[in-house]
Amino acid sequence: MRSCSIYSPYLLINFFFCLYPLVFCQLASNQKNLMINISQQLDIPSSPWNSTKEPNPCRWKGVTCSIPLNNSVVSLSLSGFGLSTSNFLPMFCQIDSLQSLNLSNNFLESIPVEFFNSCGRIDGLKSLNFSKNELVGSLPTFHNFVGLESLDFSFNSLSGSIDSRLNDLVALKRLYLSSNRFNGSVPSRIGQPMVLEQLELSKNSFTGPIPTDIGINQNLVLIDLSFNSLSGPIPESIGNLTKLQMLILSSNLLTGLIPATLSSITTLQRFSANQNNFVGSIPSNITKFLKILDLSYNNLSGRIPWDFLSPSTLQTVDLSYNRLEGPIPGRMSSNLIRLRLGSNSLIGPISSIDFASLQNLMYLELENNSFTGMIPPEIGYCSKLALLNLAQNQLNGTLPVELVNLTNLQVLKLQLNKLGGEIPSQIGQLRVLSVLNISWNSLNGIIPSSISNFGNLLSLNLQGNNLAGSIPDQISNLNSLLEIQLGENKLSGKIPSMPLNLQISLNLSSNLFEGPIPRTLSGLLSLEILDLSNNKFSGEIPGFLLGLSSLTQLILSNNLLSGIIPKFSSHVLLNLSGNPGLYNATNSVSSNNRRPIAVTIVITLAAAALAVGVVAVVFLLISRRLYKVNNAQTQSCQELSPPQIMQGNFLTANGIHRSNIDFAKAMEVVANPAKVVLKTRFSTYYKAIMPSGASYYVKKLNWSDKIFQLGSHDKFEQELEVLGKLSNSNVMIPLAYVLTVDSAYLFYEFAPKGTLYDILHGSLKNSLDWASRYSIAVGVAQGLAFLHGCASSPILLLDLSSRSIVLKSLKEPQVGDIELCKVIDPSKSSGSLSTVAGSVGYIPPEYAYTMRVTMAGNIYSFGVILLELLTGKPAVSEGTELAKWVLSNSVRPDKRDHILDFSISRASLVIRNQMLAVLKVALACVSVSPETRPKMKSVLRMLLNAR
Repeated sequence: MRSCSIYSPYLLINFFFCLYPLVFCQLASNQKNLMINISQQLDIPSSPWNSTKEPNPCRWKGVTCSIPLNNSVVSLSLSGFGLSTSNFLPMFCQIDSLQSLNLSNNFLESIPVEFFNSCGRIDGLKSLNFSKNELVGSLPTFHNFVGLESLDFSFNSLSGSIDSRLNDLVALKRLYLSSNRFNGSVPSRIGQPMVLEQLELSKNSFTGPIPTDIGINQNLVLIDLSFNSLSGPIPESIGNLTKLQMLILSSNLLTGLIPATLSSITTLQRFSANQNNFVGSIPSNITKFLKILDLSYNNLSGRIPWDFLSPSTLQTVDLSYNRLEGPIPGRMSSNLIRLRLGSNSLIGPISSIDFASLQNLMYLELENNSFTGMIPPEIGYCSKLALLNLAQNQLNGTLPVELVNLTNLQVLKLQLNKLGGEIPSQIGQLRVLSVLNISWNSLNGIIPSSISNFGNLLSLNLQGNNLAGSIPDQISNLNSLLEIQLGENKLSGKIPSMPLNLQISLNLSSNLFEGPIPRTLSGLLSLEILDLSNNKFSGEIPGFLLGLSSLTQLILSNNLLSGIIPKFSSHVLLNLSGNPGLYNATNSVSSNNRRPIAVTIVITLAAAALAVGVVAVVFLLISRRLYKVNNAQTQSCQELSPPQIMQGNFLTANGIHRSNIDFAKAMEVVANPAKVVLKTRFSTYYKAIMPSGASYYVKKLNWSDKIFQLGSHDKFEQELEVLGKLSNSNVMIPLAYVLTVDSAYLFYEFAPKGTLYDILHGSLKNSLDWASRYSIAVGVAQGLAFLHGCASSPILLLDLSSRSIVLKSLKEPQVGDIELCKVIDPSKSSGSLSTVAGSVGYIPPEYAYTMRVTMAGNIYSFGVILLELLTGKPAVSEGTELAKWVLSNSVRPDKRDHILDFSISRASLVIRNQMLAVLKVALACVSVSPETRPKMKSVLRMLLNAR
């Protein structure tokens, strides 16, 4: 460093002395005392600011002092310190050397006015960061702050208009106000016109046009106005921003043409204006300097210009969901990484593309157009392809064997075309494939055994073809599979063992399978949908299907099944039509009751000499009848010996519950499987009526996965003691517990209406009007906000779904299974993703790689529950997750009312508007990015405001 060279001996001596900071380079005493004072005010357990352990504040976490003398504090970062009170903030303003203050990622709800009055006097203060807190109210007015260059209030709940509150910030270069609730118009002036460089106002409620004089801010490098309700055209003056690098206008109500003046901005690298209402053709030169272009989900029409995809800088282009016509341009940039042209009206062959030049292409999505011809073998040159989607076109011919050269391919979607021929046996070379969908084509031949190489495959969909032969035995090796769709083929023969981790669906319908339903299906304990309809299965419905505890739909229609229908749990939707040989157990009993009477009449007319024989025959017939009836009562109705109680303790101080609950009586109940009223992935609920007549839930925790970490009973009891002291009407609080040799049982108040899933998707769904659904949504939100805000530490939910919410009445929900995260260690699960983190359809996308339960993950699951209440649909329907379906159908705000449950939204315009407001909350909750999801307190506040 030049300042410490031999040519600067004075500075070199200073640097030498600063090797001994405790002696020579101490913080000024007034600042040191002030910092120690502040540390005592913070009141943070195990605070990293501890003057006892480290007397020099310059060495505290987040504290930066001046260099080289360390005699003043210049930067403070308390990000993620868990701060919830803000009384201490004005003390920072006494540090007159402060240049940067970062209080992001805390729980602050307000900032004292004194802070702004005092800190405005610090001329050297350049940066303030209050992002990711829980701030409410309007944006503060900034007086003085003449040196402030960066201001960040993003990810809070601030509201109101901005107006002229920032006009005095004459040095402001960077303004970040994203993810708040600001409304009104975008201000035409912020600070000084020639100073502002970055403007982020996304994810608010701004309305009106983009200011026409935005072009005067000629130093702007970044503009992000996405996810608002801005209307009108993009002003032509935006072409004057000659330094602009990023322009993001996504998810607004903008209209008009895409201005050609954008093509004159030589610095522009990213232009995103997707999910608006732009019309007309695409300016031909707009991609001249761009790296990223996203104009998807608009109403653009006409042809794609012939040189549109050829500029060498171009890396990502998304024009999907427009009305574009004509052929696809053949010339493309060799640096192209992603090309999305799906859901347009494009025609012609895709062989016009020079695939050999696309060595960097990773994502190619051309689905839902009218492309014709064959899949060109040259596509095999795109060795980096990770996603290839050619679905819903008119492609014909066979699958080119060159597809196997795409060794990085993870998603292959070719469904709904006219493809024929056989599946190449070499397809197993695609070893990293996670989704394979070639459904609804005209493929023939067999399913190749090489599919056993698909070690990462999550979804296999070959339905709607002419595939014949048997299912390869090797399919059982695909341990990652969550879904198998093989319906509508000509498959036959033995059904092999299936991957034990199957969760979403196993569909073998409309094939040529025959014989009894095979026992190879008995291990699918996580499976939710089993479809064996339209085959020739015969014999009885096997009892092992009762043991598939995760089943929600069992479809056995149109087979040759006979015998007694087992009694499945009420949460399993059965379709057994088209099997005339099936009958209920009650019919069997009445039929057999008549047989002894008829036999007795015949025997009475016989000779007296046969009396002994008559007695023997009657005895034999009665024995057979009793055997048959008892046989019809499956294992689910057999009583076992009551579990032996090792320990039983009360967690509640409520005298009524303590006198009502009888541990011995409860153990008699759990020994009778007929008393089961609910099964979840981790628990089994029994209804126990106590001698007093009071009803309670007795919940057995299932230990089968060996993921429950009892370790010692003491730890388990300590966790339950904490939970038992909680008090919230929207949370199921454990009242008592019993430990047995191999399990644990928890006691709760009984909820007479059952689970939200049963009510919402069962026969009583019509009883849930909007008032009830809204009350349930608010009640669940209140329960979650309470759990997330627990003083000791947040209580997270491992499996939040509509099945884990019970209803005391149609407007009184309670969140259950609050103890699971305390007694389960998800990281030690040997099972599948949903075993680790809940039920399919509610699992946040990030859990697939983090395997860690988080608050943001709970928010996602709650968002899915909101969508269930709004749409009336289950979280997974026919293999499609509700959240993904809603997200794909909600990109245009004017179409969102089609998502709503019409039987509810049609009641009145007021109800429809309320539902749309709640839908906006749900969409925020199920955001793909965990960082953008609101916190539970904010969610509750938004729901209450939607009233």
